[in-house]
Amino acid sequence: MNDHIQTSELSRLHGRRLLIAEDEPIQQELLAQYLRKQGCHVYLASDGAEAIAQTRRLLPDLVLMDINMPHCDGLTACRILKTGCRTRSVDVMFLSGATTPDDRVHGLLAGAVDYIHKPFNFAEVGLRLALHLQEKPKPVVMPAGTAQGSPATLDDLIFEAASSYLLAQMDRTPKLEQVARAAGTNVSRLGQAFKQRVDMSVFEYLREARMRQACQLLKQTLMEIQSIAQELGFTSGANFTAAFKARFGLTPGQFRQAGVGSSEAC
Repeated sequence: MNDHIQTSELSRLHGRRLLIAEDEPIQQELLAQYLRKQGCHVYLASDGAEAIAQTRRLLPDLVLMDINMPHCDGLTACRILKTGCRTRSVDVMFLSGATTPDDRVHGLLAGAVDYIHKPFNFAEVGLRLALHLQEKPKPVVMPAGTAQGSPATLDDLIFEAASSYLLAQMDRTPKLEQVARAAGTNVSRLGQAFKQRVDMSVFEYLREARMRQACQLLKQTLMEIQSIAQELGFTSGANFTAAFKARFGLTPGQFRQAGVGSSEAC
């Protein structure tokens, strides 16, 4: 591709809002510098949990995500984003040192639109971004002070913060005090916010979120049931199977064998 065509293609990136989720600071900064030179607005996250929270807050045009990150890996973060009502339309592109065909398949099954191996060429990343973003409308810049929907209530803010905290680490069950602290409130006020927003307790909400995520993993991946159980915070495959059957009337194996349409609840 000659320089003129490449420059023309990369011009599509101007004004785009991109989030880079990468735990290697030098690599993250080099990529950020390149994208800023193309006129992108670049935001940064250092792990999957932070990427989830940032995506929910910013709703960027696309997330560039590493896979091997602390606290919450890229595959899990991508699956969570793709099951969220507000974030499922945000494209995810993996940039990973995991280079086997299975790694790429797992990345695409998690919901990514593309998978680029490290070490990568910056121009290739830019051109692939331009390709994926060409059909997406650019965000409208609102004048300062312009209202964008109804103002969030305190319940909304508490619920969103607590929900982000819970969904970013579904492999463990935190104490209520930890959730409240993450949401900047106390246990009593936390419970009120969940009751008001979803008519559930905090742990009822977490249990339902785990079941929804289990459905997605069973439908969209080839992960073993024991691995899904561990990823969703169950102490054993047997406990996961019992909880899943109590919720949907089928074991995880029966659900997977029956196919995508096996349960309307999912």
